[in-house]
Amino acid sequence: MNARTPVPKDVLVAWSGGKDSALALREILLDGRYRVAALVTTVTAEYDRISMHGVRRTLLEQQAASLGLPLEQVVIPPGATNEQYEGNMGATLVALRDRVPGLDTVVFGDLFLADIRAYRERMLARIGMRALFPLWLRDTRALAHECVRLGYRAVLVCVDADQLAAEFAGREFDADLLRDLPSNVDPCGENGEFHTFVYAGPGFRSAVRHERGPVVLRDRRFVYCDLVETAAR
Repeated sequence: MNARTPVPKDVLVAWSGGKDSALALREILLDGRYRVAALVTTVTAEYDRISMHGVRRTLLEQQAASLGLPLEQVVIPPGATNEQYEGNMGATLVALRDRVPGLDTVVFGDLFLADIRAYRERMLARIGMRALFPLWLRDTRALAHECVRLGYRAVLVCVDADQLAAEFAGREFDADLLRDLPSNVDPCGENGEFHTFVYAGPGFRSAVRHERGPVVLRDRRFVYCDLVETAAR
């Protein structure tokens, strides 16, 4: 008599819209032990954009639709405190856990920042959940090149001008960019040097239609390239 095939465990994926969360999602989808119940993204109210990355909510929703996965948006006010962020995120996760039997895990695309990992683990432990880090301690140079080799298409939507030249905002995340990055910049931007938006690649049914808009400086430091939704041709 054949052993019964285990039922995949439902997990949530913390989704920034960028390449690291896309690579973490890929790892989970390839692992037969798990099934993605939803993507979870923090969106800033009034701006209607992904928090930190500054990408429009409409493009985020296109992303999730192209991936064929449910999207849960955690809305926080502009300039939200840690307490506000944690309260809104915690309420969303608890509601999802109550809705999906056995759900207790959130997947993150973090690579090597131990303080960030510990913070996430503490936050989840308070509501009886745990964190999973499928990319943890992967070599970031190799991972960045693998991202390109696998066919992910992404654009740099936010650059920290204190760590990387503003001219990189709006550039395609490709082999040319990896060649041009200064040696002191992590190839995956793990230290916050830059953030990306993935618009095509493995798992996407179709590319997220967009065009590059204005490049603007915020808080005298962060350079954003606005992405504008475009209609199908």
